[in-house]
Amino acid sequence: MTIQLEAEDDRQEENVLAEFPDGEELTITKVEREPRSGYRYLLHFGPYRLSVHEDIMIKYRMITGSVFTKAELEEVVLADEKQRAYVEGLRYLERKPRTAMEMTRRLRQKEIGETVVEEVLGRLIRERLIDDDQYARQWAEQRVTAHRRGKLWVRQELRGKGIAKETIAEALGEISPEQEKESAMQLGAKKWNTIRGDLMDKRRKTGAFLMRRGYSGEIVRVVLNSLKEDEADAGEFEDLNEFE
Repeated sequence: MTIQLEAEDDRQEENVLAEFPDGEELTITKVEREPRSGYRYLLHFGPYRLSVHEDIMIKYRMITGSVFTKAELEEVVLADEKQRAYVEGLRYLERKPRTAMEMTRRLRQKEIGETVVEEVLGRLIRERLIDDDQYARQWAEQRVTAHRRGKLWVRQELRGKGIAKETIAEALGEISPEQEKESAMQLGAKKWNTIRGDLMDKRRKTGAFLMRRGYSGEIVRVVLNSLKEDEADAGEFEDLNEFE
């Protein structure tokens, strides 16, 4: 089965089969492609109509002359809703990875029923298209090493994305103290060198800046002491140059 990612404007209404008669055989009298969607078809059952995705139509062999009961069509409608939700999920994953909570919110925004949301989310997890453990590890490493953020900052970000506390702890545990310290040192040095003022001003402003970026007080103290020593050494070197 081929999954098409074309946008689908028309969604099934919950009462799409409300007008279909009970206890009667319903024969497909006409099949036509919907003009606004290349992968949806409009099936005619005499005066009644039903819109389905191409993959669902193929799965249930819905061709002219095929006969269905209303109960069977209810199964088709549910399968079509699951298909729509799955395609929406794939489309949402095209740009970047998502967490389980982010995917759940997205599908709910598309007015997809809770039962279908849970089923589609489970499918995406089984297919490893959504993996909160891997997401947390990659996010933590990227944010600390590339974006210069402390673990406290990253922890809050991952909580906001619905990652479990234990998963966050494991992901942050893979970031060594040296990695976080180096991240803070690079960020702190850059800030330190932009501040015009005495040593106390530099310490206060740089320290506050690093704390706001999610570094712990211990790491901030280490960085500030190192920057202070570097500046003192540079000053001594300049004083020596005066006597050359």
